[in-house]
Amino acid sequence: QASRKAGTRGKAAATKQAQRGSSNVFSMFEQAQIQEFKEAFSCIDQNRDGIICKSDLRETYSQLGKVSVPDEELDAMLQEGKGPINFTVFLTLFGEKLNGTDPEEAILSAFRMFDPSGKGVVNKDEFKQLLLTQADKFSQAEVEQMFALTPVDLAGDIDYKSLCYIITHGDEKEE
Repeated sequence: QASRKAGTRGKAAATKQAQRGSSNVFSMFEQAQIQEFKEAFSCIDQNRDGIICKSDLRETYSQLGKVSVPDEELDAMLQEGKGPINFTVFLTLFGEKLNGTDPEEAILSAFRMFDPSGKGVVNKDEFKQLLLTQADKFSQAEVEQMFALTPVDLAGDIDYKSLCYIITHGDEKEE
């Protein structure tokens, strides 16, 4: 019985630790976004116990028409939570995915490769062509979406330092 209590205490401590470590995750999102995540969490939490488990994931996939998801794939998803996936952990995972981009310095370093003069800008048209044709090619829609947030000057150049800030910190324009 003592070992059963210790196991229960361990789970509770892990859950508390997960919540404590990610409690500021709510400040990463606007209230409307948090509400959307709550709705998504509710759709996935099929048994309504407040924790996403393998059967919840399997049922969600089934509802989406994918009926033969390997256990390994479901287990890998659950392991990303490093413990029980309650709403706070769920939100933290999305925060990491959405904001978990490369460090700002790594992104700046990549842009510097296209800026041999060191002016802090890259030509928009040249950059667009690279995005559409090289490596992990962007679609036209993805390029347009990115350029909607990208600071471009009158000469058609992108201030990539500002763009890196937007990528790593979000667009902080007044609404």
